[in-house]
Order: sequence, then C-alpha cells, then structure tokens
Amino acid sequence: MTNPETDTDNTRDLVLVRKFDAPCDLVFRAWTDPKALARWCGPHGFKAVGDKLEAWPGGRHRACLIAPDGEEHWVGGKYIEVEPPHRLVFTHAWETATGENSPETVVTITFKDSGGGTEMTFRQSGFDSASSLEGHGDGWSQSFERLSLFLGTESGRPDHA
Repeated sequence: MTNPETDTDNTRDLVLVRKFDAPCDLVFRAWTDPKALARWCGPHGFKAVGDKLEAWPGGRHRACLIAPDGEEHWVGGKYIEVEPPHRLVFTHAWETATGENSPETVVTITFKDSGGGTEMTFRQSGFDSASSLEGHGDGWSQSFERLSLFLGTESGRPDHA
C-alpha cells in the first residue's frame, strides 16, 4: 500500500507533487538562487546555510541544515541537468561524521505551467532503504510547506487529483 503523499514504487522512488500559485520561473528560481533556497529549505525549525550552489550542468551544491538543537546535517552533490524554468536534475548525498557520503540519490524536479501557477513534480530515486525514503519524504514535505509560504501561496499542499 502506498502513502498518497509519498507515491513509491519497487525502485524506492519518492514522488511528491505540489501546486503553487506562482509562475514556473519564480518556483525554479527558489531552487537555484542561494538566498531564496536558504529561506525555505529544510524541515520545520531547521535553518539552511548554503556553502555552494553552482546551478549549471556539472556544477556542485553543498549546504548545511541546522536542526533546532544545533546539530549540523551537511548535504551535497552535482547538477546533472539545468533547464530553466522547467527541469532540474542533481545528485544528493549526506556527509557522515566520518567524512564519507551516504548512498547517493538522484533528484529530478519538473516545473509545469498549471492554471496560472506551477505544478512541481519532485522525484528522488535510488534510496537504499525504506526508512531512508520515509525520512526524506517527511523532510521534503515540510520543506515544500515552507516553500509555499516563501512563495506567498497557500496551494503548496499535496495534489491528490
């Protein structure tokens, strides 16, 4: 049985669809502008601090999500595709305390014009466990609630249509 908020399949993909009352270029920019991304990225109560955001194919990204208790969670990867304002593809891996990276996943985000706003489809592929997929689903869902507030909309809720 799948969760309507985290549609999964046998390859352990996380799929989240959101609609925003904002144009594609604005939603796309929220993902690629370091100052914008820092204002909404991360679960509730977390602070995002960017270290690097090179939004072009082959460019790197790295940021720290700081938990309410001060614990730091570093994440990074490489951009594979950047097609403004309709598509982003990048790798995603957490840095562990030992300096190694967690298993790498691939994030694909598409932005489609929809009724004067944007339908964003987020897919993260390649999880090594169901628990990792579930944790990321919770974190991204909270981030997208924050993204909706950042964009000044109330429509960032899951699309169940």
